[in-house]
Amino acid sequence: MAEVLLFHHSLGLTPGVRAFAETLREAGHVVHLPDLYEGRTFPDIESGMAYVEQIGFDTILSRGATVADGLPDELVFAGFSLGVVPAQMLAQTREGAQGALLFYSCIPTSEFGDGWPLGVPVQIHGMDADPIFVDEGDLDAARALVEAAPGEAELFLYPGDAHLFADASLPSYDEHAARLLTERVIRFLDGIGG
Repeated sequence: MAEVLLFHHSLGLTPGVRAFAETLREAGHVVHLPDLYEGRTFPDIESGMAYVEQIGFDTILSRGATVADGLPDELVFAGFSLGVVPAQMLAQTREGAQGALLFYSCIPTSEFGDGWPLGVPVQIHGMDADPIFVDEGDLDAARALVEAAPGEAELFLYPGDAHLFADASLPSYDEHAARLLTERVIRFLDGIGG
Protein backbone atom coordinates (compact mmCIF):
# COMPACT_ATOMS: atom_id res chain seq x y z
CA MET A 1 0.00 0.00 0.00
CA ALA A 2 1.35 3.41 -1.00
CA GLU A 3 0.18 6.72 0.48
CA VAL A 4 -0.45 9.41 -2.13
CA LEU A 5 -0.94 13.15 -1.92
CA LEU A 6 -2.78 14.07 -5.13
CA PHE A 7 -3.21 17.67 -6.31
CA HIS A 8 -5.95 18.72 -8.74
CA HIS A 9 -5.58 20.61 -12.03
CA SER A 10 -6.51 24.21 -12.86
CA LEU A 11 -10.26 23.52 -13.03
CA GLY A 12 -10.27 22.55 -9.38
CA LEU A 13 -11.46 19.43 -7.61
CA THR A 14 -13.66 18.08 -10.41
CA PRO A 15 -15.71 14.88 -10.25
CA GLY A 16 -13.14 13.31 -12.61
CA VAL A 17 -10.25 14.04 -10.23
CA ARG A 18 -12.28 12.64 -7.34
CA ALA A 19 -13.08 9.52 -9.39
CA PHE A 20 -9.40 9.00 -10.21
CA ALA A 21 -8.51 9.20 -6.52
CA GLU A 22 -11.26 6.70 -5.73
CA THR A 23 -9.89 4.29 -8.35
CA LEU A 24 -6.51 4.38 -6.62
CA ARG A 25 -8.18 3.78 -3.26
CA GLU A 26 -10.06 0.81 -4.67
CA ALA A 27 -6.68 -0.56 -5.78
CA GLY A 28 -5.62 -0.55 -2.13
CA HIS A 29 -3.79 2.75 -1.76
CA VAL A 30 -4.34 5.67 0.61
CA VAL A 31 -5.06 8.90 -1.28
CA HIS A 32 -5.21 12.39 0.20
CA LEU A 33 -7.02 14.81 -2.11
CA PRO A 34 -6.80 18.42 -0.87
CA ASP A 35 -8.73 21.29 -2.40
CA LEU A 36 -6.18 24.00 -3.19
CA TYR A 37 -8.99 26.26 -4.42
CA GLU A 38 -11.03 26.15 -1.20
CA GLY A 39 -14.22 24.99 -2.91
CA ARG A 40 -13.94 26.81 -6.22
CA THR A 41 -14.09 25.06 -9.58
CA PHE A 42 -13.82 26.52 -13.08
CA PRO A 43 -15.30 25.58 -16.46
CA ASP A 44 -12.04 25.80 -18.41
CA ILE A 45 -8.27 26.04 -18.08
CA GLU A 46 -8.20 29.77 -18.88
CA SER A 47 -10.53 30.79 -16.06
CA GLY A 48 -8.82 28.42 -13.63
CA MET A 49 -5.42 29.87 -14.46
CA ALA A 50 -6.81 33.40 -14.16
CA TYR A 51 -7.76 32.53 -10.58
CA VAL A 52 -4.28 31.12 -9.94
CA GLU A 53 -2.71 34.33 -11.24
CA GLN A 54 -5.03 36.30 -8.97
CA ILE A 55 -4.06 34.39 -5.80
CA GLY A 56 -0.48 33.67 -6.92
CA PHE A 57 1.49 30.50 -7.61
CA ASP A 58 3.15 30.95 -4.22
CA THR A 59 -0.26 30.49 -2.59
CA ILE A 60 -0.76 27.20 -4.46
CA LEU A 61 2.70 26.01 -3.38
CA SER A 62 2.10 27.13 0.19
CA ARG A 63 -1.28 25.40 0.40
CA GLY A 64 0.25 22.21 -0.98
CA ALA A 65 3.13 22.31 1.51
CA THR A 66 0.74 22.97 4.40
CA VAL A 67 -1.29 19.88 3.53
CA ALA A 68 1.89 17.79 3.28
CA ASP A 69 3.08 19.03 6.68
CA GLY A 70 0.09 17.35 8.31
CA LEU A 71 0.83 13.96 6.71
CA PRO A 72 3.54 11.28 7.08
CA ASP A 73 6.90 11.90 5.37
CA GLU A 74 6.69 8.74 3.23
CA LEU A 75 4.37 9.96 0.50
CA VAL A 76 4.04 9.67 -3.25
CA PHE A 77 3.37 13.17 -4.59
CA ALA A 78 1.06 13.36 -7.58
CA GLY A 79 -0.46 16.20 -9.55
CA PHE A 80 -2.55 16.91 -12.61
CA SER A 81 -1.24 19.85 -14.69
CA LEU A 82 -1.25 22.80 -12.24
CA GLY A 83 -1.06 20.23 -9.43
CA VAL A 84 2.33 19.12 -10.76
CA VAL A 85 3.80 22.36 -9.37
CA PRO A 86 3.32 21.49 -5.66
CA ALA A 87 3.73 17.74 -6.32
CA GLN A 88 7.10 18.14 -8.03
CA MET A 89 8.30 20.71 -5.50
CA LEU A 90 7.49 18.36 -2.61
CA ALA A 91 8.95 15.29 -4.34
CA GLN A 92 12.23 17.15 -4.92
CA THR A 93 12.51 18.87 -1.54
CA ARG A 94 10.75 16.78 1.10
CA GLU A 95 12.73 14.19 3.02
CA GLY A 96 11.18 10.74 2.77
CA ALA A 97 9.42 11.21 -0.59
CA GLN A 98 8.57 7.77 -1.99
CA GLY A 99 7.85 8.79 -5.57
CA ALA A 100 6.11 11.21 -7.91
CA LEU A 101 3.39 11.04 -10.54
CA LEU A 102 3.33 14.02 -12.90
CA PHE A 103 0.31 14.20 -15.19
CA TYR A 104 0.26 16.53 -18.25
CA SER A 105 3.10 18.74 -16.95
CA CYS A 106 6.73 18.69 -15.91
CA ILE A 107 8.88 21.53 -14.63
CA PRO A 108 12.66 21.80 -15.07
CA THR A 109 14.18 20.23 -11.96
CA SER A 110 16.36 23.32 -11.47
CA GLU A 111 13.23 25.18 -10.30
CA PHE A 112 13.27 23.24 -7.02
CA GLY A 113 16.93 22.47 -6.41
CA ASP A 114 19.94 20.80 -7.93
CA GLY A 115 18.12 18.03 -9.74
CA TRP A 116 15.95 15.00 -9.18
CA PRO A 117 16.57 13.30 -5.81
CA LEU A 118 18.32 9.94 -5.86
CA GLY A 119 16.05 6.98 -5.13
CA VAL A 120 12.75 8.75 -5.86
CA PRO A 121 10.98 7.07 -8.78
CA VAL A 122 8.83 9.24 -11.05
CA GLN A 123 6.37 8.74 -13.88
CA ILE A 124 5.46 11.55 -16.29
CA HIS A 125 2.37 11.20 -18.50
CA GLY A 126 1.29 13.44 -21.39
CA MET A 127 -0.09 13.43 -24.91
CA ASP A 128 2.37 13.69 -27.76
CA ALA A 129 0.48 16.51 -29.52
CA ASP A 130 -0.92 18.37 -26.49
CA PRO A 131 0.03 21.99 -27.26
CA ILE A 132 0.37 22.82 -23.56
CA PHE A 133 2.58 19.82 -22.74
CA VAL A 134 4.63 19.93 -25.95
CA ASP A 135 4.88 23.63 -26.85
CA GLU A 136 5.28 25.14 -23.38
CA GLY A 137 8.42 23.21 -22.45
CA ASP A 138 6.95 20.44 -20.32
CA LEU A 139 7.94 17.66 -22.72
CA ASP A 140 11.50 19.00 -22.90
CA ALA A 141 11.65 19.13 -19.08
CA ALA A 142 10.29 15.58 -18.90
CA ARG A 143 12.88 14.26 -21.35
CA ALA A 144 15.67 16.04 -19.43
CA LEU A 145 14.44 14.49 -16.18
CA VAL A 146 14.39 11.00 -17.71
CA GLU A 147 17.92 11.53 -19.02
CA ALA A 148 19.17 12.82 -15.66
CA ALA A 149 17.54 10.06 -13.60
CA PRO A 150 17.94 6.86 -15.60
CA GLY A 151 16.16 3.91 -14.07
CA GLU A 152 14.07 6.16 -11.84
CA ALA A 153 12.19 8.35 -14.32
CA GLU A 154 9.74 7.13 -16.96
CA LEU A 155 7.99 9.22 -19.60
CA PHE A 156 4.77 7.91 -21.13
CA LEU A 157 3.46 9.63 -24.25
CA TYR A 158 -0.05 8.93 -25.53
CA PRO A 159 -1.31 9.70 -29.03
CA GLY A 160 -3.52 12.78 -29.10
CA ASP A 161 -3.70 16.48 -28.39
CA ALA A 162 -5.86 16.65 -25.25
CA HIS A 163 -4.46 18.14 -22.06
CA LEU A 164 -6.69 16.91 -19.21
CA PHE A 165 -7.25 13.53 -20.87
CA ALA A 166 -7.64 11.35 -17.75
CA ASP A 167 -10.46 13.40 -16.18
CA ALA A 168 -13.65 11.48 -16.99
CA SER A 169 -15.82 14.51 -16.16
CA LEU A 170 -14.39 16.65 -18.98
CA PRO A 171 -14.88 16.71 -22.77
CA SER A 172 -11.10 16.19 -23.19
CA TYR A 173 -11.35 12.71 -21.63
CA ASP A 174 -9.72 9.94 -23.67
CA GLU A 175 -10.93 6.59 -22.34
CA HIS A 176 -8.19 4.45 -23.89
CA ALA A 177 -5.32 6.71 -22.81
CA ALA A 178 -6.84 7.21 -19.35
CA ARG A 179 -7.19 3.45 -18.84
CA LEU A 180 -3.56 2.87 -19.81
CA LEU A 181 -2.38 5.74 -17.59
CA THR A 182 -4.34 4.34 -14.64
CA GLU A 183 -2.92 0.83 -15.13
CA ARG A 184 0.63 2.22 -15.20
CA VAL A 185 0.00 4.36 -12.12
CA ILE A 186 -1.42 1.46 -10.10
CA ARG A 187 1.52 -0.76 -11.08
CA PHE A 188 3.89 2.05 -9.98
CA LEU A 189 2.11 2.44 -6.64
CA ASP A 190 1.96 -1.31 -6.08
CA GLY A 191 5.73 -1.41 -6.55
CA ILE A 192 6.24 1.31 -3.95
CA GLY A 193 3.68 -0.06 -1.51
CA GLY A 194 4.83 -3.64 -1.95
